[in-house]
Amino acid sequence: MKVLLVEDELKLARALEKGLCAEGFVVDKAVDGLRGLEMALTCHHDVMILDVMLPYLNGFEVLSRVRQQRCKVPVILLTARNSLSDRVKGLDLGADDYLPKPFEFPELLARIRAVTRRPASEPQLILRFADLELNLGSRELRRDGHLIPLRAKEYALMELFMRRKGLVLSRSMILNHVWASDMDYGDASNLVDVYVGQLRKKIDSGRDQKLLHTLRGAGYVLREPS
Repeated sequence: MKVLLVEDELKLARALEKGLCAEGFVVDKAVDGLRGLEMALTCHHDVMILDVMLPYLNGFEVLSRVRQQRCKVPVILLTARNSLSDRVKGLDLGADDYLPKPFEFPELLARIRAVTRRPASEPQLILRFADLELNLGSRELRRDGHLIPLRAKEYALMELFMRRKGLVLSRSMILNHVWASDMDYGDASNLVDVYVGQLRKKIDSGRDQKLLHTLRGAGYVLREPS
């Protein structure tokens, strides 16, 4: 089972990572909200342990953005705040559980077991955006009903954009998701540019409505023109 731990208290983060690894979990760790959000949206995890008081983006903001992108990873909030209003806010934003600090490690394990054994919703087999339709079963992309052939990396890139529609994806985020399993991907920046360019030609060439856009200095985004 893979855990995303987002905690900026380094001593606590190290202790939790050590304990979770000893229990057989694979742990990804982030120490600020921005990095935690990036990892949550670009990598698969079975559960997310999320501190509320984080640099750059607090845990509530991270949770809100994760849920806006329809990421359904179970989330356990960790916080020193123990007021009713904070607990209600976290749950309203989509947290699955709430654990105030300080806590005992066995209680965290019990809560992880509880949120991960809840039945998952039916997997979504077709992703849609504008007149694009990506079938995850057949791995086919269509625009306005017309089939668009994709190579393996183009498919992975298209799936990432469809799942994160409206979200600006940096080159590093794209690399971490699409090329994470490759040992050596050479000129990383150029690689992303080339593949996005190829994908853009396939979905936008000859069409009035362009869907895949470049934001100079920031990355790429799949969205309808305003």
